Amino acid sequence: MGHFDLGALVLRLSFGGLMLFSHGWPKLAKFSELSGKFPDPIGMGSQVALSLAVGAEVFAALLLILGLFTRLATIPLIITMIVAAFIIHGADPFQKKEMAILFLSAYVALLFMGSGKYSLQHMLKINSNSKFPFLAWLLK
Repeated sequence: MGHFDLGALVLRLSFGGLMLFSHGWPKLAKFSELSGKFPDPIGMGSQVALSLAVGAEVFAALLLILGLFTRLATIPLIITMIVAAFIIHGADPFQKKEMAILFLSAYVALLFMGSGKYSLQHMLKINSNSKFPFLAWLLK
């Protein structure tokens, strides 16, 4: 059992699971209640902003947990955490930003690490045969 792959598994399960169950699922469950008052940092309306947050915090987090297209799944999570830390809580004290920055750090690490051997993608042998190196790396 490789330590790198075990570390990737622990990061995926803990940060994906915490995001899904502590942040994403409650937003999804109260979607209609939150949709009119959710912060709108991108100027497209509260419902769109909430939909994007739920997409990242539920669906991308689920892909992370499964280890399926991990690098690709980290991108919406990274964007969501940047918005949370530096836009939503931009004027707040550091303690309000700390959680988003912690999640952001883990997602950036997973972007570079990938899913590791203990993942659904590795088990199913899903690899990109793209001629474009960056795309092949991103889907790896």
